[in-house]
Amino acid sequence: MSTTGTTVVAQRRVRLVTGELGSSESRIPAWAYSWGTAAVFAVLYTVLSVRRHQLQQTAGYDLGIFEQAVRAYAHLRAPVTPLKGPGFDVLGDHFSPAVAVLAPFYRIFPSPVTLLVAQSVLLSLAIVPLADWALTARGPRTALVVGFGLGASWGVVQAAAFDFHEVALAVPLIAYTVRALGEERWRAAALWSLPLLLVKEDQGLTVAAVGVYVALRGPRRLGLWLTAAGALGTCVEVLLVLPAVNVHGGFDYWQQITGGGSATTGGVTQAGGGGSVIGLLLHLPWPPVKWLTVLMLLAPSAFLGLRSPLTLLCVPTLLWRFASGNTHYWGVAYHYSAVLMPIVFGGFVHALSRGGLTRRRGRALLAVSAAFTAATLPFFPMRELVLPPQWITPAHVETADAILGEIPNGVKVAASNRLAAQLVHRDTVTLVCMRAASADAAWVVVDATDSKAIAPCSADTAVAELSRFEARGYTLVAQSDGVTLLRR
Repeated sequence: MSTTGTTVVAQRRVRLVTGELGSSESRIPAWAYSWGTAAVFAVLYTVLSVRRHQLQQTAGYDLGIFEQAVRAYAHLRAPVTPLKGPGFDVLGDHFSPAVAVLAPFYRIFPSPVTLLVAQSVLLSLAIVPLADWALTARGPRTALVVGFGLGASWGVVQAAAFDFHEVALAVPLIAYTVRALGEERWRAAALWSLPLLLVKEDQGLTVAAVGVYVALRGPRRLGLWLTAAGALGTCVEVLLVLPAVNVHGGFDYWQQITGGGSATTGGVTQAGGGGSVIGLLLHLPWPPVKWLTVLMLLAPSAFLGLRSPLTLLCVPTLLWRFASGNTHYWGVAYHYSAVLMPIVFGGFVHALSRGGLTRRRGRALLAVSAAFTAATLPFFPMRELVLPPQWITPAHVETADAILGEIPNGVKVAASNRLAAQLVHRDTVTLVCMRAASADAAWVVVDATDSKAIAPCSADTAVAELSRFEARGYTLVAQSDGVTLLRR
C-alpha cells in the first residue's frame, strides 16, 4: 500500500476509535468488531463441536486419526496412527506437520476436546483481520456484516462441526494473507502464506496463486519467488515426501484424479479415476453440484466479489476438487470449503474498498450479504445450537458410554468408527475391520447402529467381525442396545 493509502487508513481508524464518525459508532470500541466477534464464534464453535462429541457424533475417521497424530507429537514420537493401519505414519497420507503446534496443549490436556477447542479458536481467528480491514475500509456496519458473515458462513461452520482437520490451521493464515494482499503489503502477504506449505500438500497451490497475484500487482521478483516456492513445495511433497513416508510407497490420492473412469479407494468406488485429458476437462464443470458450490461461494459477497481479483485465489482449490473423482469434494458438505471462505469475504471487502459504489448501493450489497448468511444458517450445523434434541443425551449414548467405561486405560482396542473417537485419548485404538491392525487387540467394541461407519468399513462389516473375534476365543463382556463389548 502506498504511504498515502496507509495514512488514510490510519486516519480513518483514529476517527473510528475517537468517535469522529458519529456518536452511534463510537459506543463500540474498534477491537470489538474483530476480536469481540471472533470470541463469540470461538465459543459457539466450541459448544457445537464438543456437544457433538459428547453425543458420539464424531468419529475415528477423522478426529481419532488426528488425535493419535497429535498425541504422538506430544510425546516426541513420529505421528503413527493405528487407525489408518499398522505402522501408518500420517505424514504419508497428507503432509501436515503443522498440526504439531498443538502438541504442547495436548500434552497438558490429553483429550479430543483439546483438538476441538483449538480448531474452534483457529477458525474464529480468521474473522480478526477481515473484520478489522472492513472496519478501516468501510466502517462498523461493513465490519459487522463481514465478521458475522464469515463466522456463520457455511464453509467455516461445516468445518467447525465436522471432527478436526488440519485445514483449521490454514484458515486464519489465508485470512491474514488476503488482507495483506488487499492492502498491498506484499512482504507480509508472502510471510503469512508460506506456512501453508506445512499445513497440507495442496496448499502450495494457494501459495503459488498468491505469488502470481503479487507478481502481477506488486514486486515482480517477490511474486515469482513465491510462485516457485508454492509450486515446488507441492511437487516435492506429493512426488517425494509423501511416497517416501507412505507405507504403500506412493501418494494415495492420485487415483482420484479423473478423466471419466472410476477408482476405488478404501473399498469405496469413486466417480472417475484415470482416463484422458479431454475426459478431465469435460469432468471439471459437471455434474451441476459443482456449479452450486460456485454459486454458494459467490453469494455471500452479493456477487460483488467478482469485481476483486482476490476472489481468483479460490481457483486452485476448486480445480483440484472438481478434477477429483471423489464426490465428497464437489459440494458444500464437510470441511473442504473452509479455506475458501476467507478468500470470498476478503474479495468482498476488497471490492467494497475500491470505490465506485454509492452509499445506497453499498448498503444494499451489505443487506444482501447479511440476508444470505441468515437464510443459510438453518441448513447448516450451527442450527443445532438451538435445537432442543441436541441438548438431550439419548439413552443409546448413555448405554454406549457405560459400556466403554468397562474398558481399562492403556490397552489396545478394536472399535467401530464412532466409538473409536471416544477412546483414542486413553487407549491404542484401531478399526475393528482392519484385520492386520486389530489382530492383537485386547478389547473389541462395536456399535451396530454406527451410521458414520461407511469407509473404510461399514457398520455391517464391523458387526460381522465380531463373529471372527468370538471364534478366536474372545468372550462377551457386555451387550446392550446394539453395542457389543468383547474381551480377549
